[in-house]
Order: sequence, then structure tokens, then C-alpha cells
Amino acid sequence: TETPIASLHCPRQNGYFASETGACDKFYYCVDGMFNMITCPEGLVFNPRTGICTWPDEAQKKGCSSEDVFKFTCPKVNETEGATHPRYADPDDCQFFYVCINGETPRRNGCKLGQAFDDVAKHCEWARKVPDCADWYKDRLTDKQLEELENPPTPKPKPANSPSKVSRRRPSKRPKQPVDDSE
Repeated sequence: TETPIASLHCPRQNGYFASETGACDKFYYCVDGMFNMITCPEGLVFNPRTGICTWPDEAQKKGCSSEDVFKFTCPKVNETEGATHPRYADPDDCQFFYVCINGETPRRNGCKLGQAFDDVAKHCEWARKVPDCADWYKDRLTDKQLEELENPPTPKPKPANSPSKVSRRRPSKRPKQPVDDSE
């Protein structure tokens, strides 16, 4: 085997490599010894074993645990409750919540735009219906925009004489000829 040729941020000429600074969410993609620094989507960390961004608990990277990344620790669950993956509101952001995998490992999830996590009902709901988050979008979306998100326009019905479904089947190679039994 040949000795790898290293360059700035690239221990080898080609591949995915963890950041030397130990940043959880940053890595380098190297091609012919030239690097591009890439940042994982929020809440994910670079997994040097797989070369992709994954949940912190899957990456098992030192200093990059779920608790380190999210600054959230799952509360101890009363086992009689029976919730395998309980959900908890993000204490700082109404649009997000944490799913505690097996009651222990937090993973951050979010509600769609205009919604907030209802910590009582344990699901996403329109923000104006969640008392603690009713004004969450106040400086980000207008009342009209919120109204449009909550009540999207309904598609116009198709005319009655239009075909409801277009066939995507290919026609047979030869049309079938009727058999004449009269001879």
C-alpha cells in the first residue's frame, strides 16, 4: 500500500474527514487534496465511521452527545406511564420539541411553520391555539400569513367530463383481431 498524501484538512487526497477542531457538526470533503468545509444540518453531527451527518447518539463522538449538542436532558420517566418515546417541548423555541428515544436520548424535532408544540396534548398545533405560544410568530409572520397557513386554499374541482385518471399503461404491441367463427 502507498503512503497517503496529506494536504490542508485532508489526511488523504479524497474522502470525508472530521474537523481537527473537534467541532461536532463540521467536516471536510476532500477531492484531489482540495477541501470544502461542510456543516451538518442543525441537530446532526458528523459521524467519521460512516462519513455522513447523523443523530449525535448514533455518531457516538466524544463531546458530541445528544445532551452536549441540544443542551437538553430527558427527564426520568415513570415507567407506569408507558410512553416509550415521550415528547417534551423545547424550553426555548415553541416550534420545536424533543423526542426522548427509549425515554433517555433526546432528538430534536420540529413542527411546521405556523405551528407550535402543545406540551399538554403532546403534538403540533396551530400556534394561536397553544396558550404559552400564541404570540410565538408575532414578529415573524403577519396575521394574514398565519391565516393562510391554517386555511390553505382548496384546489378547484375538476370538470365532470374530464378523465379522472390518465392510464400510464403501454398499449399492447399488436391490437387483438376479433376471431371470425362463421367459416
